[in-house]
Amino acid sequence: MKEIFLVSTFLFLFLFLILISSAAAIENWTSDADRPTMEDNLQYHIQCRSGDINKYVLLPGDPGRVDLIAKEWDEAKFVAFNREYKTFSGKIGDVSLSACSTGIGGPSTSIAIEELAELGADTFIRVGTCGAIHEGIKCGDIIICSGAVRHDGASDEYIETAYPALANHEIVLALIQACEKLGKNYHVGISCSTSTFHTGQARPGFKGYTQSFFENKIKDLQNARVLNFEMEAATVLTLAGIYGFRAGAVFVVVADRNNNTFTYTGIDDSVKIANEAVKILASWDKVKSEKNKEFFYPDLLKK
Repeated sequence: MKEIFLVSTFLFLFLFLILISSAAAIENWTSDADRPTMEDNLQYHIQCRSGDINKYVLLPGDPGRVDLIAKEWDEAKFVAFNREYKTFSGKIGDVSLSACSTGIGGPSTSIAIEELAELGADTFIRVGTCGAIHEGIKCGDIIICSGAVRHDGASDEYIETAYPALANHEIVLALIQACEKLGKNYHVGISCSTSTFHTGQARPGFKGYTQSFFENKIKDLQNARVLNFEMEAATVLTLAGIYGFRAGAVFVVVADRNNNTFTYTGIDDSVKIANEAVKILASWDKVKSEKNKEFFYPDLLKK
């Protein structure tokens, strides 16, 4: 027993020294301030470097959901976990993909997009939860985002508010096909991305705090056929539009605002749909390459 204890203590100290030296190496570095990077193009916030990230990237907000996504893959490798950014890369069949959590809201999401793009990502699918405001949408239903109202705050720092936050048509189609294949109840339409969870989504603040402009927000959005509230899609879609990337979003409904019901369910459904959509996109991308086409359209699949 004494020998086992000594060996265990030695291994613990050895690993501890490695961690301390690694931390010191990370703490002491110098970079340009415009876009801070470390050796091997290591990105400051997400702590991923060249070769870590694949073309297709799934973007949950919650770091814990990255594990759920990667669990569905045939191969999965942990890459990094720093602040709110947890990253895995791997494969589904022969399709290479990555998943990186963004944290909550537009500012942290914009950082993830910027740094993932530096490492070669160009196709993004946000995978999240939302609150439905449109009649007939229930908790557990899936919403595929075709565009977003830009109340996220972050996208305003990139372009004037008249610029649209639109989902890429190929990703919307792939998500629809994935829902059909998996037999999920889904809706397609406009989302409203907000900068806050409470007052931004017409909920009362602490101790019932409210303002008069909260009162008609849901009704006004319903009149414009907006389907749901969430917090990141507008940032993802706006940056993708500006930078020439493909992006989309899929949500499972956990809040029915019309009936004031919150049911945390269906997370696995959104994960399966997003992973299936990547497989579909990859197959379409292959056809596009074979036929020398820039865009996908249904007739490309004809023999």
